[in-house]
Amino acid sequence: MRAWNKKAVKLIQADFQRSADTHLLKLDIPSYAGIDFYLKDESRHPTGSLKHRLARSLFLYALCNGQITEDTPVIEASSGSTAVSEAYFARLIGVDFYAVMPRSTSAQKISLIERYGGQCHFVDCATQMHGAAKQLAHDKAGVFMDQFKYAERATDWRGNNNIAQSIFSQMQEEPHPIPYAVVMSAGTGGTSATIGRYIRYQGYDTQLWVVDPDNSAFYPAYMNGDMSHRTGKSSRIEGIGRPSVEASFVPGVIDDMLQVPDECSVAAMRWLHEHTGHMAGPSTGTNLWGLLLVADQMRQHGHVGSVISLMCDAGERYLDTYYNDVWVAENIGDISTAKARLEQWLV
Repeated sequence: MRAWNKKAVKLIQADFQRSADTHLLKLDIPSYAGIDFYLKDESRHPTGSLKHRLARSLFLYALCNGQITEDTPVIEASSGSTAVSEAYFARLIGVDFYAVMPRSTSAQKISLIERYGGQCHFVDCATQMHGAAKQLAHDKAGVFMDQFKYAERATDWRGNNNIAQSIFSQMQEEPHPIPYAVVMSAGTGGTSATIGRYIRYQGYDTQLWVVDPDNSAFYPAYMNGDMSHRTGKSSRIEGIGRPSVEASFVPGVIDDMLQVPDECSVAAMRWLHEHTGHMAGPSTGTNLWGLLLVADQMRQHGHVGSVISLMCDAGERYLDTYYNDVWVAENIGDISTAKARLEQWLV
């Protein structure tokens, strides 16, 4: 068993060594004189999203805690990028993978999971996913990875080439190497926890702002200090926002939060593609809108510096949804006011 475990860990470490670090893209926004904008492009991971880092950390965490053997099926409650990435690593080390997801999950997402050998287990609605995943893990004598519980502890926030260390290393030769702010959205809360802890560990003055979409519990819970807050609704911005506060959300490392209306997220996502050629998903739109809000405050107070956010995944996954005018009108609403506000900001 120890020999297999050692081999599995080495396979994941070797895969990491083969993967170059993701690019730090600089955005040209002339209307913000003295403020430099950057996006960390996480869409270039082998599985196409920020969740590749999380999945790798979760697998190493489970392996090094003795939870996965060569006969252990891996189960996750996810219909999106986390399931795709976990399927990739399960295939890499040769174990079965099951993604628990709603029946309404798009065929495109199911295909991505199955491409890496994952199997899909369907439930009637999203609220049933967690319980069904725990039961499936019990029935199959497997391990439930539970990304929302373990995301904040699976990553070494002190360094070891985590996303925070990568960002600050890539900024070393820039005009403002220590960012004024890092702005990002929360899905599990694990990435914001990693970045916030790293900022404090290194003694940087960088602020961490977390942006949250409509219907998510993170923002109201942070503002009223009640981590038991629930919205009873699902986020319409795929990949981020939760109806209740997850265990991996660490409010103490966050300097401030902003709520971003869903139509603003979609407008910003589309603006990025139209003006820079970078096609990203809707959570990147949330991040970008928040980045502009923070930069606008900087501009009003005469501050200069750099601001950074994340490009969480590629927009090609959303051609039939967030890049489809009919779908947006039916599921998000009118984004024209948000588009006009962007143009006012950016003149």
